[in-house]
Amino acid sequence: MSLHIFGAIVTAPGCAANNRGESEGNITTLQKILWQDQVHTTVSAEAIRWALRYYWQVATDKQVNRRWDEAKEDHDWQDPDWQEWSKDNGIIYIDDDLLGFMRAEGAKTEGEDDAPARRGKRAKGTINKRRGVLEVTRAISTTPYAGDISFNAKSGEKGRTSLYGTEMHATRYQYGFALTPERLRKPEHCLDALEGLAHLGEVAGNHSRFLYDFSPESMVLRLTSDPAPRLLFCFQEDNGVIIAPELVRKVNAGDLSPQELYIGGKIALVPEIQALRTATCVPGIKEALETFQQAVRQKLPKASVEKD
Repeated sequence: MSLHIFGAIVTAPGCAANNRGESEGNITTLQKILWQDQVHTTVSAEAIRWALRYYWQVATDKQVNRRWDEAKEDHDWQDPDWQEWSKDNGIIYIDDDLLGFMRAEGAKTEGEDDAPARRGKRAKGTINKRRGVLEVTRAISTTPYAGDISFNAKSGEKGRTSLYGTEMHATRYQYGFALTPERLRKPEHCLDALEGLAHLGEVAGNHSRFLYDFSPESMVLRLTSDPAPRLLFCFQEDNGVIIAPELVRKVNAGDLSPQELYIGGKIALVPEIQALRTATCVPGIKEALETFQQAVRQKLPKASVEKD
């Protein structure tokens, strides 16, 4: 059976303004979603994936195909056509392996190559793609959005004053992820994915004004042959304290085996979590990560490498 890695992460509280530069009138807005019948703020999975790729670029020696250039504020591709990917001994960029890629091109226009049209056939476009092995959910705030806005004024030319506002949300964010190491060209890249997720700093948003720490305050990791995660969005905030009653319920109901769970951070100190005696509970995020990575390493030699 395949080996699967699942995780649920919740950040520490902070004042978020992850607004993507969008606005309504002179108000810079947050992304929002209706969650459990209330309005919550949210951060896209793509923003988390972008931050993960940037972490590999600046904080590790891993080779990434799509590198961010701060001076140009744009990406530089090392292998835009993924020629290395198609070689037997080519470079396997970590972002291509974990996050996947896609390039779609439209059909050739008349005058470029009209051979299909001459044969009475409809010209077709081409697509080169690989589905990402590392799947990430949207991050959703643990508390509803109360509508907080900061109002600001900026003096301009000839005494003109510009009035603008920014939506803010003092909250935590929770999100989840999943990956199957044997689907990777290099199964050991799953360890780098875990490392990056445990060390994420800024993710999306207006960070010239707001710093929001996206690293985990608490996390639940699962190593299993069960293909279903069963622990996504398991956190709740109760008077400023993070609890996980649904996680405990699923363990007690037999849907989750506590032996498969590695629980790190403040949530590990909650009495209901500590009562899961056969689960590995560690109060430190880094220590929990290292313990889980060691468990994964022991399983990796049995995993086969997917040949795409």
